[in-house]
Amino acid sequence: MSEKKKITPPLTDKVVEDLKVGDNVLITGTIYTARDAAHKRLVELIEKGEKLPFDVTGQIIYFVGPTPAKPGQAIGSAGPTTSYRMNAYTPKIIAAGQKGMIGKGEMGPEVVEAMKKHKAVYFAAVGGAGALISKAITAAEIVAYEDLGAEAIRKLTVKEFPVIVALDCHGGNLYKEGIAKYGKK
Repeated sequence: MSEKKKITPPLTDKVVEDLKVGDNVLITGTIYTARDAAHKRLVELIEKGEKLPFDVTGQIIYFVGPTPAKPGQAIGSAGPTTSYRMNAYTPKIIAAGQKGMIGKGEMGPEVVEAMKKHKAVYFAAVGGAGALISKAITAAEIVAYEDLGAEAIRKLTVKEFPVIVALDCHGGNLYKEGIAKYGKK
């Protein structure tokens, strides 16, 4: 197993360039949440030339709709949602400055091209482990679109949030490389 890399958002081009497919990464600091409906609203603001509800420059957006927190917890279960739902929106948010995404499953070719052009990285979180993942989240607050409920945009404070680089800015793709390496011949 490779040594774990530790990063803190906001990410720079240099940090993104140093991340390669298969790297185990621990994120500490602030990340944001958003799912389909929130992404749609963000892109509508970008297309109108209006200000976004938070500065996306260098930020990581986690594709998640957490469950309500139990007493004494910062957040409920917080597992990743299927990333392809954000394919239509993510390239425009990357062009606006976003540097990272966290989700599960592969993203589309339009996202990969935007990642190469603007230096961004896509991390995979382990699906089905939302309760365990939530232990790395120490604080959560809604910053926009409270009407969307679980899909509202949240600002999360995380400590050693575990992810794997699934798509890097160099065109590396863990989903394709993994099949080539471990698939039946």
